[in-house]
Amino acid sequence: MGLVTEIDDDAAPTVLIVDNNPMSSLRLSNLFKTRNFNVELCEDGDQAVDEYIRLDPELVVLSLDIPSLDGHLAALEMREHGGESRIVFVAPTRMADLARNATFSAGAVAWLQKPISGETLESAWSTILGPIPEAPGLDDLDELYPDRVQIEEDAGPLAIPLPLPALGGLPPLGELPPLGELPELPVVAPVESATVKPKKGKKRLFVLVVIGLIAGGAGYAYQQGMLPV
Repeated sequence: MGLVTEIDDDAAPTVLIVDNNPMSSLRLSNLFKTRNFNVELCEDGDQAVDEYIRLDPELVVLSLDIPSLDGHLAALEMREHGGESRIVFVAPTRMADLARNATFSAGAVAWLQKPISGETLESAWSTILGPIPEAPGLDDLDELYPDRVQIEEDAGPLAIPLPLPALGGLPPLGELPPLGELPELPVVAPVESATVKPKKGKKRLFVLVVIGLIAGGAGYAYQQGMLPV
């Protein structure tokens, strides 16, 4: 095995390794680092599909016996999403038949028997780099995975009519009179500000005082000879 080094090159291909066995993940990581791959790891099927969409890797090495979503269904979800990634299944000997069926169903380029060695990977490398097969299992994905959540195309916000609260005393909409037959509301005249009027007794007293002054003035003038007799 060659020297294992961390790859920090944006131009290097990326391999997504999906395995919940730490020893198997470590072995696969070292094998692909010697081939100058950027290595990304995850441990379950649901996360693998999300990472596949996020990374768009050149290669996916996928264990069949992983939690949440098994490798076969995860591979079908990846293929349904699209992309040009090559999928390689890895499985123990006891799952050989399942691995062969999953490889055909999901259009994987190969399957490798665990534990994976450098020689095993080398002997299958030309097949891994070969053409990507079709995935006939996509036609049966809904039957294989009936509980999966499908994301439909966004059709905009739903217009859901909200129930109006009941208003006491108002008739239902169907019982309202037509617009032209609405009853006329009584017109209420505006209230004018009150004007304070002088009382009649005070007005009469004022007149008498004025008359008395005039008469008194005339009598005084007559006494003084100011007025003709």
